[in-house]
Amino acid sequence: MNPKISADTVAVLRSTNPELFSRPLLQRLRTWSLWLAFLAVFGFGLWWIEASPQRIWDGLGKLGFLVRFMWPPSDGGAFWEHVYAMLQTLGMAFLGTLIAAVVALPLGFLGAKNVVPNWLFHFGLRRGFDSLRGIDSLVWALIFVSAVGLGPFAGVLAIAVSDVMVFSKLFAEAIENVERKQIEGVRAAGSNGLQTLRLGVFPQVLPVILSHVLYFYEGNVRSASILGIVGAGGIGLQLSDRIRINNWDEAAFIILMILVTVAVIDNLSRRLRMKIIQHQAQVG
Repeated sequence: MNPKISADTVAVLRSTNPELFSRPLLQRLRTWSLWLAFLAVFGFGLWWIEASPQRIWDGLGKLGFLVRFMWPPSDGGAFWEHVYAMLQTLGMAFLGTLIAAVVALPLGFLGAKNVVPNWLFHFGLRRGFDSLRGIDSLVWALIFVSAVGLGPFAGVLAIAVSDVMVFSKLFAEAIENVERKQIEGVRAAGSNGLQTLRLGVFPQVLPVILSHVLYFYEGNVRSASILGIVGAGGIGLQLSDRIRINNWDEAAFIILMILVTVAVIDNLSRRLRMKIIQHQAQVG
């Protein structure tokens, strides 16, 4: 049973510890000021983009008009063409992710403090990772479409360049958190520096690396679908063409195909990641 607190006890607590019952005035003013600042910025943003209930209502009406054209979805007699484009998209995501992971692995070792202790080199490399991570894959796709031409090759390059710096940072952080005992055991057996990395560090970070790569592959399947819209090939190019010529029933079919494919990839990737994490926990 919970003992009841008497009114006298509450009064004593209120007099000795008033902050337990009400926040100080200065703290309340600071909280109200933050909320007012947030509302002011939010309101200014709505005014700046010219948002209004009338525009939202008109937009919903036009959206409903388009949805009527989308139903029922139709492949337009090009089902296998869409399937081939979807396979292109999956291949773009797979190759881009794989290339990024392979290139990022040595960069991750170089960026780890416990591998390269030189702080100046480490600082410069990490800042390079951070600067290039700020460029989205869509921007890289526009650049590579101009450089190498239309097609999936530009999409693969865009995904690879966009992910390599993110992978490098994640891999470096994983390498910095490895257990020292296993490394010391490998060194005690007479291994040199490269053998220590291969036998003492790499087996520890491999499950983490695989988990990151699988997770990013999920996102890259979605990204590859968008990259096709700017000319990088795949299902996105098919979708862009159908929207451009107002074939909304075919556009709806392609959108549904993308949704189903992404859902399947997400489910499979999640299962694989869970198995990797469980295996790592059992080994650990």
